[in-house]
Amino acid sequence: MNNQNSRRDFLKTSALVTGGMLAPSFLVPGAHAAPDNQIKLAVIGCGGRGTGAVFQAFETGHPIKLVAMADAFQDRLDSSYKAIFDKYGKDKVDVPVEKRFVGFDGYKKAMAEADVVILAAPPGFRPSHFEEAVNQGKQIFAEKPMATDAAGIRKVLAAAEVAKAKKLNVVVGLQRHYQHNYREVMKRIHDGALGDIVGGQVYWNDGGVWVRERKPGQTEMEYQMRNWYYFNWLCGDHIVEQHVHNIDIANWAKNGYPVKAEGTGGRQIRTGKDHGEIFDHHVLTLTYADGSVIHSECRHFPGAANRVDETFQGTKGKVFLSAGNHGVMTDWKGNAIYTHNRDNNPNPYQVEHDELWAAIVKGEYKFADAENAAKSTLTAIMGRYATYSGKVVTWDEALNGTVDLFPEKLAWDAMPKLLPNADGFYPHAVPGKTKVI
Repeated sequence: MNNQNSRRDFLKTSALVTGGMLAPSFLVPGAHAAPDNQIKLAVIGCGGRGTGAVFQAFETGHPIKLVAMADAFQDRLDSSYKAIFDKYGKDKVDVPVEKRFVGFDGYKKAMAEADVVILAAPPGFRPSHFEEAVNQGKQIFAEKPMATDAAGIRKVLAAAEVAKAKKLNVVVGLQRHYQHNYREVMKRIHDGALGDIVGGQVYWNDGGVWVRERKPGQTEMEYQMRNWYYFNWLCGDHIVEQHVHNIDIANWAKNGYPVKAEGTGGRQIRTGKDHGEIFDHHVLTLTYADGSVIHSECRHFPGAANRVDETFQGTKGKVFLSAGNHGVMTDWKGNAIYTHNRDNNPNPYQVEHDELWAAIVKGEYKFADAENAAKSTLTAIMGRYATYSGKVVTWDEALNGTVDLFPEKLAWDAMPKLLPNADGFYPHAVPGKTKVI
């Protein structure tokens, strides 16, 4: 795949196909329409994000009924079902026990019950879940990131082409694309308000996330699944799972994807047995085809200064953006070009569902997020390859990487590819020594 194809070219191509109308499955005779004409929804992955996405789907106000759920863990599915049913009741929730699928392959059965699917399992499962949803012809909301290694990205990109051919709406939870300040600023950047973007900085620096301790009797597979954030086959490291948001904004501002990445990272603070294999900091330079460089930084250091935002510099001025609805553009003399009004901005997590479900209900094909989401995910994976190896990694090297992190077999008594040593510590990358591609 040629990285020189810009985001603008991709969006233009998408626009040619998104003008058409689709016949959504719930309007097709013999499909899964509920007797009261409600659209059938299934959720795959019943953690906090999957549960929240169901809430947001219901809050669109459209006639939606949850009819199937799937998760690897019974307790997580039960907790999600209770939270959703307690909030919305039987008018919106009709998931009998036989439609609550537990285990590694329940997602296929859950999808078969629905018209629209929410994909919110840990990211390592996203490629296979997305591919199956596309093959079954479902409208899709998928959480980010889209994969954790190059093998997964290639699967997603192939399925994305099929989704476009089938005119399946796909919205991905890179919700800044549905946030007003980002939309307004990017429109102005692409109209030339800042001239050529020649540099930028993107950050996700905070204190880190949860740790789930090993419980007596857990198999290695269950432990890693419960503690999924700390294993690359499931999470991709926090540069992929979290920082993909900010990296994606860099790609959006540049209207393209970087040709190479170089940087460093390591385990400075988070070094315990419970911390799996991932780094606690990554620092990168991402170089684009025109020679411009974006600085990328993410870390999990408790007690250190936090920063989650993006800044870009152009030949005519600069801009500061953040999820807190900031959007401040000035020229190089400090004169205002645009200042976003931060008052009463809608929640982008809700907006992405509002817009997706509005299209579905109208029978429109409008959204093809999967390709860009996969390429921004690959940008983050390329960054991880660079920080883990200490080498310069090109786009083509990253995309064509042959290392497949996913286990050979999915079963509770099967072994993941990464195992702890006799002392309980997991091997991790050492820049300058580790080969990742």
